[in-house]
Amino acid sequence: MAHEEPLNGFTGFNRKKSSFQYSRSAEASSPHGEVPFDLEKLDEMPSSDRRWAWVEIDLSAIRNNVLEAKRRLRPGCRLMAVVKADAYGHGAVRVARTALNSGADELAVATVDEGVELRKAGIHAPILVLAEPPASSIPLLLGYHIMPAVYTPEFALAYAEMADAHGMKAPFHLAVNTGMNRIGVRAEEIIEFERTVSFHRALEQVGTFTHFATADMPENIDFTIQVHRFTEAIDALRVAGIDPGTVHAANSAALLRYPQTHFDMARLGISLYGFHPCNETRGTVNLKPAMSVYARITECKQVPMSEGVSYGLNYRSTGSVKICTLPIGYADGLNRALSSRVNFILDGTYVPQVGNICMDQCMFEVDMRTYGTRRRLDPQIGDVVTVVGQQGDAVTTITEMAYTLHTIEHELAIAFSHRLPRVYV
Repeated sequence: MAHEEPLNGFTGFNRKKSSFQYSRSAEASSPHGEVPFDLEKLDEMPSSDRRWAWVEIDLSAIRNNVLEAKRRLRPGCRLMAVVKADAYGHGAVRVARTALNSGADELAVATVDEGVELRKAGIHAPILVLAEPPASSIPLLLGYHIMPAVYTPEFALAYAEMADAHGMKAPFHLAVNTGMNRIGVRAEEIIEFERTVSFHRALEQVGTFTHFATADMPENIDFTIQVHRFTEAIDALRVAGIDPGTVHAANSAALLRYPQTHFDMARLGISLYGFHPCNETRGTVNLKPAMSVYARITECKQVPMSEGVSYGLNYRSTGSVKICTLPIGYADGLNRALSSRVNFILDGTYVPQVGNICMDQCMFEVDMRTYGTRRRLDPQIGDVVTVVGQQGDAVTTITEMAYTLHTIEHELAIAFSHRLPRVYV
């Protein structure tokens, strides 16, 4: 695997010669004090040589999750891959390409800039912004062929006017509020809204959608009410002679639990990345987490008995342990509230994180005692440690971290920042 390769340019453990030349010449410096390095060559330095912490994204897992979702869709139902928030921290461009190549039909983002990034990367599939953007962004929508969600007459007409002025259509998806009360035209007011805007020749309603608030909950009364409101709204449009376009409502939970909500298209969000949207889907679908997080040990030392570790000295050494440091901290997305509440994996063995997680670093403990059949570890600087992922039979997951923090996987996955290089496998 990529993270097992020895690194370039470091002493103290196995190393390889760099594959490119850093210096312009063999001289240590010029008579004028100029730095004897080729800065363009330095820019080519691999990310693994710059920092000993990284995120690894398994694109085959993304493909698996798309195929698992498609197998559960009703015949003729299309799939929209939700790649907002940089594909939940996984990398929007790479994930979008993999999802489309695996059978997804359309893409969804949260902001106009997220859509523009995909277009600049050469992605031509339909892109929907899942909320109505500011009117000032309309030139970008039209210029990059990105569809907005629409739910206010003011935006709809401004969008249509600018499109018409340039001889273009103004395609959009109508957002319907069926009970989540976040965005959208209220279901019972949908015909009135259509009458307010539908006269404009440039407007082209290519889709109508809603979002479920409780599809991932054990109790489904509120979910059933939302489904009923949405189907009534769609029926009302058709009776009024209005084509709703592509009808979609199912998020990951509804896609996996409620086939009656598949309609014309379903949206695959959190489960695209290998996370179950709720306990009820576990054991029913083979989702594979795509994100792993690794770091290499940068310091390894024995701390005398009773001496503390990290800010606050909340942890005290027993004297029979080694304290190892990793170059990853809460600025990278390793939540400080996980301090002394999470395990890492070294050489296939769980090791407890100890002391407060710092902004850029954290520490873990290796018990150096030998007893019973327990295998004694021998940590060394440069050893790979799994922060999130699997090593041998040992597994540490974002789901476990989310459970510890009483939050959701979405929040923790997107938190692993781009200070951590992304490695795609």
